[in-house]
Amino acid sequence: MKAIKLPSKLPLGISQSGFQFEMGVKGSEDRNSDWWVWTHDPDNIALGIVSGDLPENGPGYWDLYHVDHDIMEWLGVEILRIGIEWSRIFPKPTYEVSVDYELKGNSLVYVDVKESSLRKLDELANRTAVRRYREIVSDWKRRGKVLIVNLNHFTLPIWIHDPLRPRYHGLNDFDKWPSGWLNVRSAIEYVKYAAYVAWSLSDMVDMWSTFNEPIAYLTASYINPYKGFPPGIFSPNAFTTGFLNIIQAHARAYEVLKELTGKPIGIIHVMPYIMGLNGGGDYVEGAKYLLNFSLLESLINGRLLNGEVRDDLRGKVDWLGLNYYTRLVVSDSRSWLRFRPIKGYGALCRCMDRSLEGRIVADNGWEVYPEGLYHVLKETYLRYGLPIYITENGVADEEDRIRPNFILSHIEQVSKAISEGVDVKAYMYWSLVDNYEWAQGFKMKFGLFKVNHRTKERIPRPSAYVFRSLAKAK
Repeated sequence: MKAIKLPSKLPLGISQSGFQFEMGVKGSEDRNSDWWVWTHDPDNIALGIVSGDLPENGPGYWDLYHVDHDIMEWLGVEILRIGIEWSRIFPKPTYEVSVDYELKGNSLVYVDVKESSLRKLDELANRTAVRRYREIVSDWKRRGKVLIVNLNHFTLPIWIHDPLRPRYHGLNDFDKWPSGWLNVRSAIEYVKYAAYVAWSLSDMVDMWSTFNEPIAYLTASYINPYKGFPPGIFSPNAFTTGFLNIIQAHARAYEVLKELTGKPIGIIHVMPYIMGLNGGGDYVEGAKYLLNFSLLESLINGRLLNGEVRDDLRGKVDWLGLNYYTRLVVSDSRSWLRFRPIKGYGALCRCMDRSLEGRIVADNGWEVYPEGLYHVLKETYLRYGLPIYITENGVADEEDRIRPNFILSHIEQVSKAISEGVDVKAYMYWSLVDNYEWAQGFKMKFGLFKVNHRTKERIPRPSAYVFRSLAKAK
């Protein structure tokens, strides 16, 4: 394992979410989200749509946050990204709290959440949950560290999204049932939630992120039903509708958060390195645009998927959170996408020890391709010039045979990008401890630390010492 030179000013950090980490200690259960309903549904479990593992058996960050923060300090972590669960803050609907907004057809062009509305939201909020989030945030900030708070990581309150209804009634009449991001009304409610969280926590938060991986979320929900994400129904129309409403939710929340806090506001986006099986071509550029750049084009330049340009969406990102795991190899296709992912590369190496190129494959079938991180950093920075925080980079590796070199090789690529002028502000590993990996349950182990799910003991893997040595060497 060769030594690498880490940029002296590059903070190392940890990323995690709410739903995947919080539950685990009795009394910490959040039963009010769509993912709680989805993972407990007997039909989903019987059909193998979800693993049958239950989130209430997770690592227990809700109660053991101080333990994890102590471990992070031992590791030399300087920056932490956490998630807030909308369903914890508002387990019941917030429709009754009025706010000023302007809706032109399906275009949400304005939302304003006044102090009077925030006080009414405070009456509806689960104040016990708000107090616990303040305790978590305060415990981290008292250590003199940087905190990023992400406001949405896939999950939605059950009153916003009923994940099971489409199975029996389809995706019709978006405005007549809790259809999640298919209803523009959800964007308005999201802005209320975001404003309230900022109002409640902003004194201790350094940076805000509105969403984690919206393109990946929509793709898993409406394009790739086999991913096990709710509602698991193929519908390109639902994808584009959800895309627009998430974009609008971000833009309107950006304006409200900026006014309330003045803090930097970004969005977190997963970006594989996309390459053609036989070189380049229009299909490669099309894949890059749809998967990597369409989100940023909407929020930086105001250009939507349909080519429409809206000034009210332009310039709504201060920083980019980049999640990188692997590459995507594509070929030309006559399908509606115009490109076709090729099995045997990237995230399509299931049941393989090596990719078709002979590269190492992780436990979840994802090819290890560190140089892709360098290429994505370069492409994205040259195109947009935004400061970039690597908000997720990790590997499913129960035996820790891959992870030590995975971390070193990816940070080496970050160093290379920085040396060539890319403004990378931090590197955050996913994750500190093994977590609940959505439909796959606890099978995939991303943690620097193992978790005994009975006792909740955190047990370091060798890679934890590699991470610590990197942080301390700075």
